[in-house]
Order: sequence, then structure tokens, then C-alpha cells
Amino acid sequence: MSRKAKVGFVGTGVMGKSIVKHLLAAGHEVSIYTRTKEKAKDLLDLGAKWAESPGEVAVQVEVIFTMVGYPSDVEEIYYGDTGIFENGKPDLIAIDLTTSTPTLAIDLYKKAQAVGMSSLDAPVSGGDVGAKSGKLSIMVGGDKDVFDKIQPMFSLFGENVVYQGKAGAGQHTKMANQIAIASTMIAACEAITYAKEAKLDPELVLKSITTGAAGSWSLTNLAPRMLKGDFEAGFYMKHFIKDMGIALDESRKMNVTLPGLEMAYSMYRNLAELGFENEGTQSLIKAYDK
Repeated sequence: MSRKAKVGFVGTGVMGKSIVKHLLAAGHEVSIYTRTKEKAKDLLDLGAKWAESPGEVAVQVEVIFTMVGYPSDVEEIYYGDTGIFENGKPDLIAIDLTTSTPTLAIDLYKKAQAVGMSSLDAPVSGGDVGAKSGKLSIMVGGDKDVFDKIQPMFSLFGENVVYQGKAGAGQHTKMANQIAIASTMIAACEAITYAKEAKLDPELVLKSITTGAAGSWSLTNLAPRMLKGDFEAGFYMKHFIKDMGIALDESRKMNVTLPGLEMAYSMYRNLAELGFENEGTQSLIKAYDK
């Protein structure tokens, strides 16, 4: 797939929109579908083609990427009457970039095989910043030969692309990623809170600690947004809550206790109940407001 191909994309949200732009810039012919056409106007102006359903996208392309909000949304666009499996051509390669459940990823893989298609679960990390810069981390599960075929496309919007193993492995890896983020977000918020209470300049504190042993992506990229009061979503709080819920469910199945994740999950759910669910994950700092 280093050649120019007909590519589909379903779900052009905060991150999906930037990924489509990378695909267009590389010369691929891209057909798109998202729930609100008006929100995709800039992509259509750049040359993307509009389709009226996921199935209408699937019938036109060789490769289709999907990136939606919840596992239920994934099920709808793949299994529905106007979905990918019902309408896509044999040999279609379907790649789900949504952070979803490992169980669903395996189901998609088996269904794709049954109808002569291929599928990969390939959740990403890096938020809006990584999507815009083309430096996402992509964690991939599925057949290795299919991964190898798609690798050139992944490289258009991913800097760290790793094949993790069989179907579901990408989603399991993303759960490990989200577990790590959950605790580092708490750490970033508490570091800022402590710095403020100590009457320090928090921006100077970040200058010192982001490059040392305490450094993390959250501290470097999201802590400055906290200080500026910028709570716009690069990654929605409501979607992170969904991810943490999946991770907790999976950990229970394996009889693993994760108290740090449980604490972060509780804090974020409390903020969501206060009306902040459509803000970015950096809004966790509001849990520390006096």
C-alpha cells in the first residue's frame, strides 16, 4: 500500500480529521463518512469524497479506517444494514482506530474472515497534537501480513507503529497505555497543585521537571494547558472514562487489582457528573480547585 489507493475513513472527529488530511496529502483518494456532514466541510474542500453511510464508503475503497467514540458505535458501523460487513467488497481491509474492547476486536476479526475481508485493531495514542503532527503511537493487533501491507499508510500519521500480535492485542496494549496515563494525569495535577501552594511559579516548575525523571507526555503537553485554563478537548474526558472502564473490566477478568486506575476513574466520573465530560482530560486539575 505504498502506492496511491482508494481509502475510506469513518469518524472524522478531533483526531480523525487530521489523519484524513495526512492521507489526502500523500495522494490517496479518500472517501469519508461522519455523523454531521458540516463538520467535515474542510476535508471535502481538500478533496475528500462524501458518502452517506459507512457501507457506502466501504463499497468504494480498498482500505477503510474507522475511528468513533464507543464500542457500541463500532458495532453499528460494522454490523448494521448500512455497515461495512454488509456492503464492503471481498478483500477489503478494515482497520479500527477506536479504543474499544479486546473482545470486540476479536469478533470483528472473525467476522471479517468469514466474509472474505481482513481486519486490524489499531488504537492510537497522542491526542490531537500527535494526530496533527503525524506522530501518533499506533498499537496493532491482527494478522502480520495484513499489518505489513498497511504499514506505509500507518507511517503517514504514526511515528511509533508497533505490531503487538494477534487480534485484540492492539486493544490490550492501548489499555496498558490508558492505565499509565490515568496515574500520570493525577501526578501532573498534584505537582501543579503543590507548586502553587508553595508559592512557586508553576511554569518555571514545569520547565525544571518535564525533562527530568518526572517527565511524561501529560506533564509536557497537558500541564501547560491546565495552567492556561485551556480545557478544550484534544481527547474528551468522556472517552477517557470509557477507556478506563474497559481497562477495569479487563483487569477484573484477569483478577488484577489496579488501585491507581480505580482512583483516577472515580475522580473523572465525579467531574463528568459536574458537567465537564466534553472537556479535555486535562480538566482533571479542576478536582483540585479549592
